[in-house]
Amino acid sequence: MEEVKEEIKEEVKEEIKEEIKEEVKEELEEDKFLIAPEVCSWADYEREVYKIEIQLPGVEKDMITLKMHEDSFFIKGETEDTIYIGSYTICCPVIPEKTKAVYNQGLLKIEVPFRKLDKSIEIQID
Repeated sequence: MEEVKEEIKEEVKEEIKEEIKEEVKEELEEDKFLIAPEVCSWADYEREVYKIEIQLPGVEKDMITLKMHEDSFFIKGETEDTIYIGSYTICCPVIPEKTKAVYNQGLLKIEVPFRKLDKSIEIQID
C-alpha cells in the first residue's frame, strides 16, 4: 500500500513539474518579468491549520491561479508586465480540498488543515 502511495505521489509531482514548465514556457514568450512572490507560512498554535501568506502586489483577483496538493502548492499571479510564479513544498500533509483562500489588496491569505496522521507504533529493535 505504501509503495502505491509513493508511486502516486511521484506521478503527481511529475505532473506538477510538467504543468509548471508549460506555464513558464508560455510566459517567457510574452516578454514579462518572472518573479517569485514573497511567501510566509507557519502552523497555527494548535497545529491543526497551515497558514500561508503570499504577496502579489498589483495583481487582480481574477489573475491569480492557486493549486493546492497534499504536499505542495503552486501560485501564479499576473500584472501587465510581471508574472509572480512559484511552486512550494509543505512541511506536512494537508487536506487540499478544505483550503480557504482570501485575497485583499495584494495579499493572498490561505488556510489549509493538516491531514491527521496515523498513530505511531513502537518498533522492536533487534
